[in-house]
Amino acid sequence: MQAPVVYLNANTERQSGRQAQVANITAAKAVADIIRTCLGPKAMLKMLLDPMGGIVLTNDGHAILREIDVSHPAAKSMIELSRTQDEEVGDGTTTVIILAGEILAQTFPYIEKNIHPVIIIQALKKALADALDVIESVSIPVDLDNDAAMVQLIKASIGTKYVNQWSEKMCQLALKSVRTVAVVDGDHKEVDTKRYVKIEKIPGGEVTDSEVLDGVMLNKDVTHPKMKRHIENPRIILLDCPLEYKKGESQTNIEITKEEDWNRILQIEEEQVKHMCEQLLEFKPDLVITEKGVSDLAQHYLLKGGVTALRRVKKSDNNRIARATGATIVNRIEDLKESDIGTKCHEFKVELIGDEYFTYLTKCDNPKACTVVLRGGSKDILNEIERNLHDAMAVCRNVMFEPRLSPGGGATEMAVSVKLAEKAKTIEGVEQWPYQAVADAFEVIPRTLIQNCGGNAIRTLAQLRAKHAAGENTWGIDGDNGKVVDMREYGIWEPEVIKQQSAKTAIDSAALLLRVDDIVSGVRKHE
Repeated sequence: MQAPVVYLNANTERQSGRQAQVANITAAKAVADIIRTCLGPKAMLKMLLDPMGGIVLTNDGHAILREIDVSHPAAKSMIELSRTQDEEVGDGTTTVIILAGEILAQTFPYIEKNIHPVIIIQALKKALADALDVIESVSIPVDLDNDAAMVQLIKASIGTKYVNQWSEKMCQLALKSVRTVAVVDGDHKEVDTKRYVKIEKIPGGEVTDSEVLDGVMLNKDVTHPKMKRHIENPRIILLDCPLEYKKGESQTNIEITKEEDWNRILQIEEEQVKHMCEQLLEFKPDLVITEKGVSDLAQHYLLKGGVTALRRVKKSDNNRIARATGATIVNRIEDLKESDIGTKCHEFKVELIGDEYFTYLTKCDNPKACTVVLRGGSKDILNEIERNLHDAMAVCRNVMFEPRLSPGGGATEMAVSVKLAEKAKTIEGVEQWPYQAVADAFEVIPRTLIQNCGGNAIRTLAQLRAKHAAGENTWGIDGDNGKVVDMREYGIWEPEVIKQQSAKTAIDSAALLLRVDDIVSGVRKHE
């Protein structure tokens, strides 16, 4: 997918020393400026066009940068940042880029004053260690079982997104789906939302019709029209082998001289399929689901045995069904045991939604896998809702692993900024300046929040700085009208992991780009 191309003066064969650093910093700032307007509740959307004529409408920093096509190596490295952030913690992708761009911009004057990059990098590393301590000190623990607190928390993540008008609904969806798939075994916690939460997008209906099923839903219909489409308490068998005649391994050649032999061969095929189905029917299943095909003959035998069959189910879906129904996926029919049969699901039904058939396996006992059904007006809206829901689930997952919260709305960043500025005064030598630069850079988050909702940045920031200087760490910016508010009352909290990861990623990458003093093009120019 290609989208806006940003060419940032990388076409010179070689840039070295100062020139390379200036080029890198300019490129990083250019990337940060692209998504600066995407921060906060009053964020603007970006419309990205791809060569196929499709469009993406979003204000998710990661989604935007993923589509942008840049040619400058430093800009590419910035884009990798948002990917790291997205894979690690799932939220704060915009913050990271803006922060990294600002740190580079603030250290730029010192590069010009010929302070050696290594000294600047040492100062950045010191600042990072202190920043993490500050974030730790302003954070508070949270109770995971308190639904209201958890919803409030997820709301902070969704509040800046398109789905914010249905935020209550989305928070419930995210919270329920993460809780469903969470497996806590003593100290060991596993929350695998990627594998066990399936998001099924069905255009049509209202966004408020979206729900989390206590089980799994597939975009499938039964293989034979006469099979049952509704079963209470089904016995379920999951297979990973075809219910068809087994072909000979690697080219088998048979020479037939007599017509009876030909009939015998066809007969053997039928007998094999019949034998397979009889082995299956011994277990009295109501539902057989396989990842491979089911031949017509097998369908006939299964239908006579009163069994419903689904075929060509995706491997990932089959794994989810196994988790939800308690069945075990079997590779050979001969190996089937009574214990492999799933009985934890209490309802199987096939429904027509729009013009497609969907299979529901619901009312499962403690499913450990679930499907989120999203409804909405158009494909574009559904895609954006899905992206936002991923962020919400990531936030929820992080808090389960690390139940500590930091104040949102730029409060944490401002606290870091003020504390680092105080500490900078105690540092001796040249390192003081780049250290101070990091302190100034952290102010970019509250400043951008104020700018994005049209407030007066200078005046409001001064008020906020005064609050933090007086030791009131929870004051931040109300992103809707650009006023200074106390986050404890305003109720915007974010997982501490996200704040720490943003600081680490931004400062590390800034240090990395400052370390570059030569850009050599490995691509020869065409004469």
